[in-house]
Amino acid sequence: MAGICSCAVEGPGRRRRVLTVPNALTLARLACLPYFMSVLSRGAPRDRTRAALLLSALGVSDGLDGYIARRFDQASELGRMADPLVDRVLVVTAVAGAMKARAVPRWFVALAGARELSAAAGAVVLAARGRRSVEVSRTGKAGAFAMMVALPLFLQSTAAAHRPARWLRRVAWALALGGQVMAWAALAGYIRERDEVVGPAGGAPSPAGAGLDGPGAAAS
Repeated sequence: MAGICSCAVEGPGRRRRVLTVPNALTLARLACLPYFMSVLSRGAPRDRTRAALLLSALGVSDGLDGYIARRFDQASELGRMADPLVDRVLVVTAVAGAMKARAVPRWFVALAGARELSAAAGAVVLAARGRRSVEVSRTGKAGAFAMMVALPLFLQSTAAAHRPARWLRRVAWALALGGQVMAWAALAGYIRERDEVVGPAGGAPSPAGAGLDGPGAAAS
């Protein structure tokens, strides 16, 4: 998942690496999304459970790639750019899948989607200004984690019996709403930092760093 990696100790060759374990995990997450939607579309309770378990595994892999990047010095520029992008695609796909399964309402999809699109737009602005490194706030990471726990619970609630389903939905809603509060709060902080970097009207960059998170970022 997200982490902060100092580029000061990395050589240009290491930053430009492509064939790393974290990058492979990021690619695997992206490749699994069509299969996730395919399983979910079958509609049977056991398929909803399989989709929930797969989504949980994808969330775990998101944390694993960041740990490997930091622990085994496998951070790369490709990972810093691709990991947050894939994570946003993962969140949007999972939320859309949960709506398709009638596990969440459309307004929640719009709320989560607007946040991810806003964060992606901010990342494009930073990239256009030459800001490559992504520094993720703890609030953003906590919000992403809450969402990646809540979404599988939403899916499983559609496959469970009435009483367990009711408790699963309650826990999922508590996590999802809390995650969105933290995600939007983190985004507000990133916008303030972005203005310090590029200026409120797109002026010259300042020395201050800035970043935009996803469920994972930066360390891959």
